Amino acid sequence: MPFTLPELPYAKDALAPHMSAETFDYHHGKHHKAYVDKTNGMVGEKGLEGASLIEVIKSASDKGEKGLFNNSAQIWNHSFFWQCLAPAGSTSPSGKLAEMISSDFGDHNTLLEKLATEATNHFASGWGWLVLNNGKLEVTSLHDADTPVAHGMTPLLTLDVWEHAYYIDYRNERPRFLKTVLENIVNWDFVAHNLDGQGASRADQMS
Repeated sequence: MPFTLPELPYAKDALAPHMSAETFDYHHGKHHKAYVDKTNGMVGEKGLEGASLIEVIKSASDKGEKGLFNNSAQIWNHSFFWQCLAPAGSTSPSGKLAEMISSDFGDHNTLLEKLATEATNHFASGWGWLVLNNGKLEVTSLHDADTPVAHGMTPLLTLDVWEHAYYIDYRNERPRFLKTVLENIVNWDFVAHNLDGQGASRADQMS
């Protein structure tokens, strides 16, 4: 069964003014869809029909099949990213997640600063990540289509820093885009749920 473009978990205009419906028209409707279409065009020739998205990603990574890896990983990263967002003011860290943020970063604002700095300073295209690694929260970034699911890390939250993620609404102001997202539209309930290690499979099931 081919992979499909997942529906957004909210209306295209639900995150305005922080992310516009026009951004979703292009980012979700064109960029994400293109990754889905290109992956579907390659899995057959690689003998991966019926494999899960994560299985495709790991197979492509192991075999050095860069084209398949880039497109399949971008399906996964985007499917995960949409779930990391929610309408403004809907959630905030609580429970175990809040306790871990306090333990590993000192406080919530310090975490936001570290995420913004990491993603802002990431050179060229890629993704900023909050991951669970060896039982501790870590902030990192990965280049281009690379993804934590290929490296044994548990993804909790991601920030897309490809220009197509923010250029319509913010032009070249990546720092302002990141600050706006982190302060207004992160779905912290989803981030907290990912502490169970099932965040990867949730995004896989959306594809």
